Amino acid sequence: MGGSTIQFTMTGTASNEYLKNAVLTASPERLQLMLYDGAIRFARQGRDALARKDYSTSCEKLLRAQRIVVEMEAGLRHDVNPELCQQLAALYHFVYTRLVDANLGHETAAVDEALRILEHQRETWIMLMQRIAGADEGDGSAVVGAETRV
Repeated sequence: MGGSTIQFTMTGTASNEYLKNAVLTASPERLQLMLYDGAIRFARQGRDALARKDYSTSCEKLLRAQRIVVEMEAGLRHDVNPELCQQLAALYHFVYTRLVDANLGHETAAVDEALRILEHQRETWIMLMQRIAGADEGDGSAVVGAETRV
């Protein structure tokens, strides 16, 4: 039994190091995509737990999704484009509110609503990254792997 605990700890440490490395070496654009991926992943996990009536797990996962959405809103650079940032802040606030509603009221429909917006925003972000890469390199192939799993 002790060996499996050590293996788990080593695997967990290796995984944490990989994630830390991925975050530290990612471009700002890639970091934003990682935030969308995390928010979507945790919201889906929270929704699945709600459907199973596993409220402890749903609370944990939805709180993680909420924290990511708060970070995305906090990371907006209003000095660069105030109007766009104001619109995105309102959208992020709405998503956050729906996740809170889902958590407090055990409402899968509220999670679904938040997920639709997050998934749409993620796809829009990928298209933007591809357009920028295409402008930089002429063919858009620089964003290989941007459409990876959520």
